[in-house]
Amino acid sequence: MAKLSTSLFFICLAFMFTRDVSANDNRQVYIVYMGTLPEIEYSPPSHHLSMLQKLVGTNAASNLLIRSYKRSFNGFAANLSQAESQKLQNMKEVVSVFPSKSHELTTTRSWDFVGFGERPKRESVKESDVIVGVIDSGIWPESESFDDKGFGPPPKKWKGSCKGGLNFTCNNKLIGARFYNKFSESARDEEGHGTHTASTAAGNAVQAASFYGLAQGTARGGVPSARIAAYKVCFKRCTDVDILAAFDDAIADGVDVISISISVDYVSNLLNASVAIGSFHAMLRGIITAGSAGNNGPDQGSVANVSPWMITVAASATDRRFIDRVVLGNGKALTGISVNPFNLNGTKFPIVYGQNVSRKCSQAEAGYCSSGCVDRDLVKGKIVLCNDFLGYREAYLAGAIGAIVQNTLFPDSAFVFPFPASSLGFEDYKSIKSYIESAEPPQAEILRTEETVDREAPYVPSFSSRGPSFVIQNLLKPDVSAPGLEILAAFSPVASPSSLLNPEDKRSMRYSVMSGTSMACPHVAGVAAYVKSFHPDWSPSAIKSAIMTTATPMNLKKNPEQEFAYGSGQINPTKATDPGLVYEVETDDYLKMLCAEGFDSTSLTKTSGQNVTCSERTEVKDLNYPTMTTFVSALDPFNVTFKRTVTNVGFPNSTYKASVVPLQPEIQISIEPEILKFGFLKEKKTFVVTISGKELKDGSFVSSSVVWSDGSHSVRSPIVAYSIQP
Repeated sequence: MAKLSTSLFFICLAFMFTRDVSANDNRQVYIVYMGTLPEIEYSPPSHHLSMLQKLVGTNAASNLLIRSYKRSFNGFAANLSQAESQKLQNMKEVVSVFPSKSHELTTTRSWDFVGFGERPKRESVKESDVIVGVIDSGIWPESESFDDKGFGPPPKKWKGSCKGGLNFTCNNKLIGARFYNKFSESARDEEGHGTHTASTAAGNAVQAASFYGLAQGTARGGVPSARIAAYKVCFKRCTDVDILAAFDDAIADGVDVISISISVDYVSNLLNASVAIGSFHAMLRGIITAGSAGNNGPDQGSVANVSPWMITVAASATDRRFIDRVVLGNGKALTGISVNPFNLNGTKFPIVYGQNVSRKCSQAEAGYCSSGCVDRDLVKGKIVLCNDFLGYREAYLAGAIGAIVQNTLFPDSAFVFPFPASSLGFEDYKSIKSYIESAEPPQAEILRTEETVDREAPYVPSFSSRGPSFVIQNLLKPDVSAPGLEILAAFSPVASPSSLLNPEDKRSMRYSVMSGTSMACPHVAGVAAYVKSFHPDWSPSAIKSAIMTTATPMNLKKNPEQEFAYGSGQINPTKATDPGLVYEVETDDYLKMLCAEGFDSTSLTKTSGQNVTCSERTEVKDLNYPTMTTFVSALDPFNVTFKRTVTNVGFPNSTYKASVVPLQPEIQISIEPEILKFGFLKEKKTFVVTISGKELKDGSFVSSSVVWSDGSHSVRSPIVAYSIQP
């Protein structure tokens, strides 16, 4: 047999095969991946069969071989035992061997991943009365995600209008639109962001959506029957003036839920923050606001939108990830991350280092491919290697065929590129630099992005902002986590799919992939609308409590910051409609807390419209919040109590027993009483949680949870004590 070429394509295969039940029970279908096809006369099926014959003998091999991959890459599928798969893995021509799993073709994988399939229990009539207000960059009204086929007229409570501007038409799905930026001519979305978030929250179910075939399936929002009102406040930037104007209109228009994927930077005074003010007034009118936690992670204390009357959303990963491969001329294959739908069709191109294609920049600037440093005449038909992630833009503008960049931005997030490109980690990137220095001539191919399964999900990616909140010290923020990594949703066809950094990217997309807490926020807005459709009379704090206390605990190994990364955990929409107990917070409670935080009665009276004297004050730790958090001085003993009241929304006659999960050696936790007995719905019961400990090291924290259970409901409230300071 002729010697094989070793140009290997590390392609993650997503094909599905059925398990062979007629064969030996300990066998299952494995995929044996062997990289690229050799550039010689070669018969893949013959080679694959001969490999199996070495394992099991001539007669049995043909019965085990299921399929040969022979047109675009090299490999095969076969029924193998674990031992046989390991032997194949050790063969020199094999790249990888892995078991085949079944995968469903779904696009908005995020909703499926949180247990919210295409056919959950719904109150469709009530859901169609729910209005989601989206404060963002506008909306693309012609998108299929906002088509009004099957919708009746807007709910009678709707008091808004369609003031979308030039060539903009609303319908019975998209019932309202406004725009505020003086540079805009309409509420039409020119950036893609607002269309993406609106469709995630409440878009229709649209089949066969994808980004150039990636993530293909059915795109849908959390509440497809709900109505949408779009408020365009962002056109390249979002101002407090416009944000407050949008809140003003949305509240008066009669929306039920507000989704605002705009993170207001750290402020020491909540009353100086547009989103805090707007969401407070929304709360007064019974409207719940979901806001993004920010993309400034993983730094401690970077969380934004920390008002206790809004729900602050961190981003989490689903089990679908996008990866791509870089194949060097010597056959070595390296795995990167990107959303790169381009196919170089097996052609390798010369690689050039940024330092070698610049005539006017310093070596450091040239290595980073800094602005103006990439010489067009030196990169035509070549792949440029850049030390900085953003260097790809200069390579793109200079006309390079592609770019390989060091992932200096976020190591766990794949971004859309405007041309063939891959983002590599430090070690893999370093190996390419070494290859360039030693090879003659250095060449590479960048493969098209593939989908892979991330078995560590859910976890919070590095970009998502972390707590604790240094604005309100004894309040846990973020509140909850929702999918925000590599989310596919509706998009504006006039926007650049590779972000505002690349207006030259003229690809026109109906659906695109984006990452950020901006994508997580509308998931929670969708869940809030879903809960509202079951419980139209619930207050914003009750809906928020239901979402938080039913959230799923997350990956501690991936997120050592624990609750400061993911809050109460990842959303569980179906459980949120039936939480059993809720923690309700009245307006007076917030005002008493603000008094305790140093706000004067005059300001609070003006803010709330109520006569506030600040004669009664409630410490933040005793606000009737679904989580319990306290700052303690480092190296000092501590003893802290939390007073909470829960309202029964489960079974009329029910008994709840308390438990502490998990037990932590650093703190002792007691609950009084440990049993709560309810005789009717909406009955309230009060309990006290006491935590104590010898000391916490400076900059550390400890966490646990109180769980109330009646056998049918599990009501979980995280407890956090920390000594982290700004």
